[in-house]
Amino acid sequence: MDHDARFAHGVVATPHHLASAVGAEVLAAGGNAMDAVIAANLALGVVAPYFCGPGGDLFAIVWDGRLHGYLGAGRAPAGVTAATVASRHDGRMPFFGGDVVTVPGAVAGWFTLLERWGTRPFGDLAAGAHTLATEGFTVSAHGAREFATARDWYRSMAPWQAQYGTVTAGTRFRQPASARLLDRLATDGPDAFYRGPVAEAVAAAVAQAGGGLTPADLAAHAGESTDPLVRPYRGTEIAELPPPTQGVSVLEALAILDGLDLPADPVDREHLLVEVVKIVLADRDAHVTDPDAMAFPATALLDPGYVAGRRAMLDPLQAIDPPPGSPQRGGTAYLCAADADGLLVSLIQSNFAGFGSGVFVPEWGINLHNRGASFSLDPTRANVFAPGKRPLHTLIPALALRDGAPWTVFGTMGGDAQVQIHVQLLARMIDDGVDPATAIAAPRWRVDPGTWWLHVEEPWVDAIGDGLRARGHRVAAAPARDSSMGHAHAIRLGPDGYHAGSDPRAEGAARGR
Repeated sequence: MDHDARFAHGVVATPHHLASAVGAEVLAAGGNAMDAVIAANLALGVVAPYFCGPGGDLFAIVWDGRLHGYLGAGRAPAGVTAATVASRHDGRMPFFGGDVVTVPGAVAGWFTLLERWGTRPFGDLAAGAHTLATEGFTVSAHGAREFATARDWYRSMAPWQAQYGTVTAGTRFRQPASARLLDRLATDGPDAFYRGPVAEAVAAAVAQAGGGLTPADLAAHAGESTDPLVRPYRGTEIAELPPPTQGVSVLEALAILDGLDLPADPVDREHLLVEVVKIVLADRDAHVTDPDAMAFPATALLDPGYVAGRRAMLDPLQAIDPPPGSPQRGGTAYLCAADADGLLVSLIQSNFAGFGSGVFVPEWGINLHNRGASFSLDPTRANVFAPGKRPLHTLIPALALRDGAPWTVFGTMGGDAQVQIHVQLLARMIDDGVDPATAIAAPRWRVDPGTWWLHVEEPWVDAIGDGLRARGHRVAAAPARDSSMGHAHAIRLGPDGYHAGSDPRAEGAARGR
């Protein structure tokens, strides 16, 4: 698997080499970057159903000569209230089961993006995924670990266990129900998912699991085109998506850092970055949710006066913990693609945690996400559950520009870690001037907003851990190249084509021509 490669005419990068190969085949056959990334996404839903699939949400940033954003976030059921959820779960927002299923937005996203930028029919792009579903693929040791972890999470979910409970390394895994869904979508388009037998099966599975999502909720779904938020950082413009994503948190962190010099000493440097990340994650939990329900808008978090006040909170010698926030676990797939005509796609698609809610629709091979688990039941929280509301999303595809032209397409999975990884990657690529593959492969840290424990990858923790502890950080060692540190990918534009990097923490690859 290549993690650092150059391509003259086009490239796609994903966290699974089989999906990257499907996308590369589309490029080789004359498809463009959008065709390639959608084909790869469809394949990922088959070979890595523990990351993404038709039962999740989708977000994207596209460059076609200017920036475009797409928010494919589904809403909570219109007929379910916070009080109802609280009464069913002893006052706590559950993490699995029917009450955490919001309307999946991925299918609508695929078709919306293809209608605007694609050049190939959905059925043609689904061919690679269809073959992998019908003929099967051999599950790797990496993938088997994901299935094994999920078996413990979903031990009480009989339909899920019947589908995935015996999958181990070396299994030739076939998924005919997923192929049937692809056929249906190729014939009838997105209505095949949001109306009719598929929607009815989804609603029935949610009801069986104790939730209230209805066919009417599915039929009412609509994604949203939007302008990305853009902010300069040391001469580079960073584009992130607005709420309900946490993209504004990356830009707030960069705004705070832009008034400072990064220290040369590695302990001082990482201390500063960690402290900035803690501030913006606390702000995220205080303010970010469905933009229709935000009393404190995203632009206010980027106001120079507000940023200056946040910058003044930093102590260069001592860790200061904000009040604990709401941790957001992750299990997501980030993909990016570029083609010979300069079309660039930064796309992220997710079940949220692993296979999502554990609610599986066996007739159609759909794992329904648990994005609703990011809601709070605390009425004082911005992200409190409400009927028809979109939850806070961790999903943040990104794109960086210089002098108004695209420079690097990048992103990662990782839940809370996504903001943190964006900041670390940008500091390395912009402040240190390293290439994307080097920045991606470098060791990372992540801080847990529920406890403010700082996890640092081995062996880096041996070099900086004691110094960070001396500044008051609670430091724990994480395994080298640990998936909790995200799976990042990036494509850098250059005079001789594209320079792509794929994260060694995954089993992915950058593939193209």
